[in-house]
Amino acid sequence: MNLAYRDIRHNLGRFLLTCVGLGLLLGVVLAMIGIYRGLIVDALTIARAPSIDLWVVESNTRGPFAEASRIPGDTREAIARIAGVAAAGSITYQTVEAQHQGKKLRLYVIGFETTRPGGPPAIATGRNIARSHYEMVADGSTGLRLGDRISLGRSTFTVVGLTQDQVNSGGDPAVYITLSDAQKLQFDLAPPAQRIQLAQGTGGSSRDTVNAVVARLRPHASPNAVADTVTRWKHLAAITQESQEEILTRSLVDRARRQIGLFTSLLLVVSAVIIALIIYTMTMEKLKQIATLKLIGAPDRTIIGMIVQQALALGFIGFAIGAAFIVNVKDVFPRRVVLEPDNVVILGLIVFAVCLVASGLGVRAALKVDPATALGG
Repeated sequence: MNLAYRDIRHNLGRFLLTCVGLGLLLGVVLAMIGIYRGLIVDALTIARAPSIDLWVVESNTRGPFAEASRIPGDTREAIARIAGVAAAGSITYQTVEAQHQGKKLRLYVIGFETTRPGGPPAIATGRNIARSHYEMVADGSTGLRLGDRISLGRSTFTVVGLTQDQVNSGGDPAVYITLSDAQKLQFDLAPPAQRIQLAQGTGGSSRDTVNAVVARLRPHASPNAVADTVTRWKHLAAITQESQEEILTRSLVDRARRQIGLFTSLLLVVSAVIIALIIYTMTMEKLKQIATLKLIGAPDRTIIGMIVQQALALGFIGFAIGAAFIVNVKDVFPRRVVLEPDNVVILGLIVFAVCLVASGLGVRAALKVDPATALGG
């Protein structure tokens, strides 16, 4: 006879309710782990999208994400001629707010050259940009659909393609347009300001300015060697892809990453304490029954087995409920929730270990029970 099963069935409703409560708590812990991982993935998404090896930006900056960077657009030609560079392209980044169907959209606009590196990594639906003006590829999280028209600045764009999971470090969905359209959106002045500059004689400057030049290297070229060549020009700085990712995770989202990480750690500690209290309380409530088992000659291993099995059942069922809940609702979160298998397994092992430790506390209390307690009133 399995005493743990018999005891659980005797108090099935209470046990299941406890499992649900514990499951919701563990679900929150799992969600925080997913939000933490999602924050890092979001921060790296735009930087990884072009599949390039080198970022050329303004000197003495760590642009284009951590700091502002502006360089001449024709820099791409000089970069493309460096030994080891397979292709180079100019690119711009800017955040804009637009109106669509009565709703405000906050978009991260990326301008790229259609025949050079810097465009969207993959098109989920529709096609890539084919015309030189007024076409757009948008991320699906914008809510835009194929054929939708949206105004950015003084131009109207038609959505011809959709991507997936392309957001910046702040969670704003990305849209891709041609470089010329992006430069017009970013650098063109409003008509009154333009007239003032023309009157002052300062309105004839070139608009061919970009935030960065991205370079894709040949298979055996060294990114650090090419970066050293670029930095010799003094007016430019070069950042390898590895360094760019380190800047994003260690600088741009560092505070948010550490805060979420700390909150997740606190949740794990709180969860461990609550699991221990639940199992210990369940054991203390059965002290008279345990004393009766001792009185009729039940061996200690039977009592230990009952407590350990109940503790593990509570942890396993609660963890399963929490994991199933988060997997089904993670797409509702406004920010990406990334649940990696290793995170789920590690949390499961932590719950398993906590349940064993907590059952040890219950076992210690149970083994101290005097069998004569069963004869008391």
